[in-house]
Amino acid sequence: MQRILIVEDEEAIANLININLTAEGYRCICAYDGKMGADYMEKETFDLILLDIMLPEINGYELLEYVKPIGTPVIFLTAKSDVAERIKGLKLGADDYITKPFQIGELSARVEALLRRYGNKNKKLFFSGVEIDTDSRIVRKDGKTVDLTVKEFDLLVELIQNKNVALYREQLYRKV
Repeated sequence: MQRILIVEDEEAIANLININLTAEGYRCICAYDGKMGADYMEKETFDLILLDIMLPEINGYELLEYVKPIGTPVIFLTAKSDVAERIKGLKLGADDYITKPFQIGELSARVEALLRRYGNKNKKLFFSGVEIDTDSRIVRKDGKTVDLTVKEFDLLVELIQNKNVALYREQLYRKV
């Protein structure tokens, strides 16, 4: 399961992100200030860091400097929406930049795309008691193995990866 560090001083936003990404199958840890975020980065490894810029203790730009040698991808989540700030964040090394307010669906899609680009695509998917191991192509429902044909497996993976998205039959035919 991929690990995501959420460094966000607004607890309501951090908890919303945590709840939604956990439902997507990620393991999330929240830090509510820059110092706490730095402490987590020092002790543990993460596949992705979601980082606010305006943080107490240590700001997001300073934390980004700390993260760069580690090589963990970073998405800035911030209220700073002017173009100069976005350019600054990306030039300093952030992999993506999302301004608040944002749609949680967009955040999920950007997280998945960034992890895919870094080769950290989620090998296990979880949804409503169903666990799918995409490497071994094994599906378990409440711990019991479910036998599926190749097409059934591919269709299930496609639908779970695109949950809450209306897919056209033609799209599914092409992908499966």
